[in-house]
Amino acid sequence: MPPIKINQSPNPKAQTLTSTPSSQEARLLVRETLRISANLASAPAPSSPSPVMSHPPSTSPSYSFVSPPQSVSLIDNGGRLGLMEDEFIDSSSRLICCEEIDGRRWKYVAENDGFGCYKKNSIRAVSLHTPQAPVEEMISFIRTYVVPEGFPHSVTPSYVPYMTWRALKHFFGGAMGVFTTKALLSSVGVSKSQAISGAVAVNWILKDGAGRVGKMLFARQGKKFDCDLKQLRFTGDLLLELGAGVELATAAVPHLFLPLACAANVAKNVAAVTSTSTRTPIYKAFAKGENTGDVTAKGECVGNLADLLGTGLSIMIAKRNPSVVTTFALLSCGYVFSSYREVKSVVLHTLNRARFSVAVDSFLKTGRVPSLQEGNTMENIFSFPWLKERPIVLGPKFKDAFQDPSAYLAIEPLFEKERYLVTYNPSKDKVYALLKDQAKSDDILKAAFHAHLLLHFINLSNNSHSSSWKQQAYGHSNNILSATDLEAHIADSCKMVSNLYGPFKSKAAEQGWRMSDSLLNPGRARIVVAC
Repeated sequence: MPPIKINQSPNPKAQTLTSTPSSQEARLLVRETLRISANLASAPAPSSPSPVMSHPPSTSPSYSFVSPPQSVSLIDNGGRLGLMEDEFIDSSSRLICCEEIDGRRWKYVAENDGFGCYKKNSIRAVSLHTPQAPVEEMISFIRTYVVPEGFPHSVTPSYVPYMTWRALKHFFGGAMGVFTTKALLSSVGVSKSQAISGAVAVNWILKDGAGRVGKMLFARQGKKFDCDLKQLRFTGDLLLELGAGVELATAAVPHLFLPLACAANVAKNVAAVTSTSTRTPIYKAFAKGENTGDVTAKGECVGNLADLLGTGLSIMIAKRNPSVVTTFALLSCGYVFSSYREVKSVVLHTLNRARFSVAVDSFLKTGRVPSLQEGNTMENIFSFPWLKERPIVLGPKFKDAFQDPSAYLAIEPLFEKERYLVTYNPSKDKVYALLKDQAKSDDILKAAFHAHLLLHFINLSNNSHSSSWKQQAYGHSNNILSATDLEAHIADSCKMVSNLYGPFKSKAAEQGWRMSDSLLNPGRARIVVAC
C-alpha cells in the first residue's frame, strides 16, 4: 500500500506513516495522527521528531498508542472519509438503513468492533419522530380497527358515508335491544310466575327454534339477494324493526308470550339472513383492490363498536325509567332513517332491474345514460304495496302473456329474426318479454330494453289521451288500447330498438356500468321454436 502523508500544521515538519495492514487499520492510524497532531500544535516543538507509536509496527495488526484514543466515528461516503451526523459523534455506531412505518421514520444503526466488522446483535432502532400526544396515539390505535389499510386510497369514495350511516344504525339498534330484552324477560316472568323454571326455558328454546326455521325457509330467495340487493337489505331492516316492536308488545300481553316471541324471532332471523347475504357484495363494491376481507372486517368492527355504545347509552337511559313507547319510537325512527341512508349511499356498478329501468328511462327521455352515482341515487329502494305500478315481466309463462291466440299470431312475425318477443296485456296492465329457447345473454338484455321502450310508447299514448292529472301522476290510464293500436306500437318499437339498443350499450359502458342478464333475473320459461 502506498505511503499515506498527513499535513499536521504550517510547521514544516511532517510525519510519514507507512502501513501495510488493511484499509481499516489505515483509517485508525489517520484518526490517531489527527489527534496527536492537534496536541503537538499546542505544545513547544521538540528538537527531534516525536514518534507516533511507542513501538514500530510488527507483523501483527495490533498497535499501542501513546494515550487512550477518543473514539470519533468516520463514515466512508463514496470513497471519501468524513465525520458522521451529529447523533453519531463520539460513537462507534454506523447507519445501516432507514425505515418508514405508517408515516413514522426510524434509523437502524449497528456498532463497529473497530476491525471492519459489526458486533453481533448490535442493531438498534433510533426514532426520527417526536412522541405523539396520548389523544393522537389513541386515534391512531382506533384507526387500525375501523378503517382498512391504505385508507382512503384503498376504498371508493362512497365508503365513508356508508360506514357513517351504518354506525348510526347499529347505535340505534343496540339501544333498542336493551328495551326489547327487558320486555321479553319481564313477560316471561309474569306469564310463568307459577311455573317451574324448566317450562320457561322450553318456551325460550321454542322461540329461538322458530327463528331458525324462518331463517332456513327464507334462504330459498337466494338469487334475489344478488339482483335486488339494496331493496332486500332495507326490507330486512324493516322486518328487524317489526320484530323488535312485537317483542316489546309481549310486556303488555305476557300471556301471549310464546306466539308473539316466535313471530318476532322469525322476523328478526329473516332480517339476519338478508343482512348476511347482502354484506359481501356491498363491501366488495367498496374495495379497490384485493382487500375485500380487510374492508369487511373493519366494517363489522365499526358496527359492533356502535352497537356497544348504543347499548351502554340505553342502559343509562333505562335506569331513569323513561316512557318505553316514546323512547322506542324515537329510536326506531332513527334506525329506519339511518338504514335508508345507508343503503342509498352504496354505489354499485351493475345494472339490476331497478337501475336498468332508471338507465333506459333516462336514455329514452334525454338521450344520455346516467352516471354511476346518479343511477344509484335515482334507484327506487322501497315501494309501498298499495301503490300500483306497471311492472315489466321478463321471461314469463306463455299463458300469462297471452289469453287470445290471435294476439300472439299477429305479433309473432315481427320477432321472426329475434330470440324473444314483447307484448302488452291491457287487462293486466303489464308488459311481457317472452324468451325463446335460443336466447343468449345479449338477447335477454335486448328483450328487457325492448320492453321498456314499448312501455314508454304506451305511456306516451295514454298521456296524450288522458285529461286527468291523477292518471298522469301515476303513469297509467283507464283507456284500453285496441288491438290495432297495440300492434302499431309494437311494430314501431321494433324499428326503434334496432337503432337505439347499440348506442345505449355503448353509452352505458362509457359511464362504467356493467350489464349482466343474471342480475335482471329472468324467468325460466322459454318458447320452443321447433316442437
